[in-house]
Amino acid sequence: MLNLVIDRGNTRIKAGLFEDGHLVRQVACASFPALAQELAGVSVQHAITSSVSSEPVELGKYLPVAGETLVMSNQLPLPLNNNYGTPHTLGVDRLAAAVGAQVLFKDRHCLVIDAGTCITYDLLEANGTYQGGSISPGIGLRYQAVHAFTGKLPLLEGHELPPRPGKTTEEAIRGGILYGVLAEAEAMIQYYDSQYKPLTVILCGGDAPFFESTVKARIFVIPELVLIGLNRILEYNV
Repeated sequence: MLNLVIDRGNTRIKAGLFEDGHLVRQVACASFPALAQELAGVSVQHAITSSVSSEPVELGKYLPVAGETLVMSNQLPLPLNNNYGTPHTLGVDRLAAAVGAQVLFKDRHCLVIDAGTCITYDLLEANGTYQGGSISPGIGLRYQAVHAFTGKLPLLEGHELPPRPGKTTEEAIRGGILYGVLAEAEAMIQYYDSQYKPLTVILCGGDAPFFESTVKARIFVIPELVLIGLNRILEYNV
């Protein structure tokens, strides 16, 4: 039977089925009823749910689980040392991504960049200690802020880099946001690389393809990183 891990983000539900520690199937849906339809007939041994947008739903209402069903939280025992100053405020997705990095890059210093609604930068030391990191607005939030808190600037979107200097207001907005977020990411990588050698940089999240193609550093892009971490946490607790 399979382990089921569910990551409920700000915009969609991502789920993975694991067998003997290996991801064998991955799906993304807009709702739990849709997820249940996608996984109809699948035999699930154990499951774990994680949510950053709201309280996790009762999974048993939608999918039968033969064994344990866990809810990811800051109180759940973890296979790493957590050195965060306020662990009760730490996002469970950040913890799961750090555990995923530990699974894939054991005994390595890792900087995990999760480029989603927010962009998080998190450091996992080679000895398995999570040290925390930084949170900044994601690309979509930056576009929204420029529009919402000004009187005339338009609401834009997209990831195509404009020429520099920008010759129109739209080019100026895109340039400020996109080149700004790239400069931020490269500065973060440069700083941590100067402090922790050798440093492994891991990228996940919805905007990962943009950073992968533009950041001037060696990066491992692993979209399923949070799912891998959640499965390891599930295995650690059952």
